Amino acid sequence: MSESTTTVENRSEIVFLTDAQDCNPNGNPLGENRPRVDQETGQGIVTDVRLKRYLRDQLVDDGHSVFVRKTEEGKSTSRAQLALNALGDIDDPEEVEAIENVRDEFLDSAVDVRYFGATLSFNADEEGLEEAVRSAFGEGNYTGPVQFSPARSLNAVQLNEESNTLTSVIATGTEQEVGGFGLDDHRIKYGLFPFHGVVNEHGAHDTHLSAADVKRLDTLCWRAMKNQTISRSKVGQEPRLYLRAEFQTDGYHVGDLHNGIQLDTDNSKPDRELRNVTDVAVDVTALVDRLASVADHIETVHVIGDEFLDITYDGDTHSAAAFGELLEEHNVPVHEIDVYDEFKTTLPPETDAQH
Repeated sequence: MSESTTTVENRSEIVFLTDAQDCNPNGNPLGENRPRVDQETGQGIVTDVRLKRYLRDQLVDDGHSVFVRKTEEGKSTSRAQLALNALGDIDDPEEVEAIENVRDEFLDSAVDVRYFGATLSFNADEEGLEEAVRSAFGEGNYTGPVQFSPARSLNAVQLNEESNTLTSVIATGTEQEVGGFGLDDHRIKYGLFPFHGVVNEHGAHDTHLSAADVKRLDTLCWRAMKNQTISRSKVGQEPRLYLRAEFQTDGYHVGDLHNGIQLDTDNSKPDRELRNVTDVAVDVTALVDRLASVADHIETVHVIGDEFLDITYDGDTHSAAAFGELLEEHNVPVHEIDVYDEFKTTLPPETDAQH
């Protein structure tokens, strides 16, 4: 059987380290869209929901069908209509009724549901095409086998008060008079954010998550952070280190692997002075040692590191691009991810032909 049809059998644990410079990585709509910050520790916070939004948007750009997607501003879309969109070009209730197993067909189409699950409750008063969808799907939601925890920054972030109020100058009227309006522009100066994720093989059976889907994550996370952080408030974010530890022992994973990453305070500027990636070094000693101690349980660690981030192990400084070499020196099996070569094999066939 191919990777695209083989349901995941191995559990994986993910660590994904990103950073944010002079931007708002995750605004809080209940707090004037200010960056999310732990008021006790000063740590910045980026939710798993924000990360999943980037991943879904990248899936759409890559030509995949998804269930949860952006809608036009001011326009609401029912879950039934979203399900129809994921299923493809269906515009007649009889076409829905003709699908032998609509839930399986839906999972085959909606790759984001295979990853993250979905709520499939439909409005009881829907009619016509949407009522046919509600009847065909029945009751029951999907619990996603891929879950990420919110990321708390390794450093206490500083808010960029120098640019929190900007003036945008625009031409007004036929005489081209100049007017302006204030913009609330709340940003952080710099933060390092380690996400932690788990791919659960038991949940994978419920959503039909395939080995190819999991392999896609290895390039999807990296490319989503590169390609989807392009709006004015989000630009300034970069992926710095990604690893997916794929385990061969049934039901096993280390847990909290991201806690093996710490800011190396001896080789970094103080938190208040951090402005970009050249000001920091990340101590990965505990992370490498944890993986080395459980190497017998590991099938492969899939890894990519950014050359601009410094990492330290037992006081020695390396580039994050050499993280895989560090693991190999400790007898941990490694696959070095070639993002821009490997991602092409994870595209839909018709999309792949265009690249």
